[in-house]
This record gives sequence, structure tokens and C-alpha cells, in this order.
Amino acid sequence: MLTRKQHELLRFIQIRLEESGISPSFEEMKEALDLKSKSGVHRLISALEERGFIRRLPNRARALEVLRQPEDATSKPARPAPANSNETLPSLAAPRYAPKPANDVIEIPLHGRIAAGVPIEALEGQSTLPVPAALLGSGEHYALEVSGDSMIEAGILDGDFALVKRTDTAHDGEIVVALVRGEEATLKYLRRENGMIRLDPANSAYEPQIYRSDEVEVQGKLAGLLRRYH
Repeated sequence: MLTRKQHELLRFIQIRLEESGISPSFEEMKEALDLKSKSGVHRLISALEERGFIRRLPNRARALEVLRQPEDATSKPARPAPANSNETLPSLAAPRYAPKPANDVIEIPLHGRIAAGVPIEALEGQSTLPVPAALLGSGEHYALEVSGDSMIEAGILDGDFALVKRTDTAHDGEIVVALVRGEEATLKYLRRENGMIRLDPANSAYEPQIYRSDEVEVQGKLAGLLRRYH
């Protein structure tokens, strides 16, 4: 059984998700439920999460998903009124979809620069890069800043940010982050040929790089690109 405030907050979150696909902010939830502080909202959300009614989507700002409704949802008349409005909220229906906030942003690790030409030293250090969630699929991701022009015919330019899905396997023809001899990293097409690994550029001015299979370790495959215009 939920408290009245927990029930009201759950209904408010679900209605906002159905209307816009975006979770309400803590300030909006505070105003809708007429609470004195955001700490009250935090407590309500934690209680709903512990009871399995909602979950927070990891590494995403303002991202909540309603997992289920209380059994007595249709019999509860109480509901929060929108701030600064005389309108009442519509009756709550069961969730129709998993929310995909249009402005959702994920912070992923930014490991440094990677060569799209001659391999450079393996990347060290880490900061983060904000990335629209729509550019990424499932799995763990990280970002690398591209250095060089060997992948320009694949549309990958110097200064782009390669968004990489972390994996140690890849199919022939996929663009991968390859760690060569444990100390050099490069972004190339992966090919297997006669027991060897061939790393192909996407620029006719460059030659393929051929290594023994034990000299190349796949550390991820390209999932997307982010480009800044100055």
C-alpha cells in the first residue's frame, strides 16, 4: 500500500511521461505535490524505487521509468494539480511504453585521442563527454577523439568523437578500436585473412596494416559519431 503522497507522485510522473516522454524535474514534482523542499521528493522517489514501482535510468539526467501501478490505482481519486493551473490531471492509464526522453543525455568516459592513421600510444587518462542517449544503444560505451584522416571515406574526420561500444569481439567489416601489440591504438575496419588480422583504412592514400592475430586486441566497435562545429 502506498501513502497518498507516494501515489500522487507516481501518477504525476507517469502522466508527464505519457504527455512528453520526459520525466518531470524535482522542482516540478515539489510544486505539484505542494512539498516544502526537494528532499521530500527524494524520499518519495526512493520509497517508490525500493517498492519496485519506478526505477532510475543509470547515468541519465531526469530519467525515471514507471514499472507498475498499485492495484488500487483506478480507485484513488486524489491526484496532484499542475502548478499554476486550475486544470486537473487526466486519469492514469497503465504504462504504454518505456520512456525515451528526447533531451536525455548520458555522460560516458572520454579516454583521449585515437589514431585514424598510424597507430598512436594506447590511451590513458579519463574525463567524460555528454552524449545524446539516442546516439547509443544498449551496452557500455566510451568516447575517443579521432586524430588523423585515414577514415575520411567512412565519414570519420579529424577531431570527431568516436562513440564506441565496449566489446572484445567484432565481425569482419566492422569499424573497431584495435589495440596493437598492447601499446598502440587505432580505429580501422577489421578483416581476418589467412590467419592474420588486417586493419583497413578508409582512405586510398593509406595501406592496410597486417598483424598476427595475437598482436591485435579488439577493445570496442564504432557505435556512432559526435562532431563539433566551431
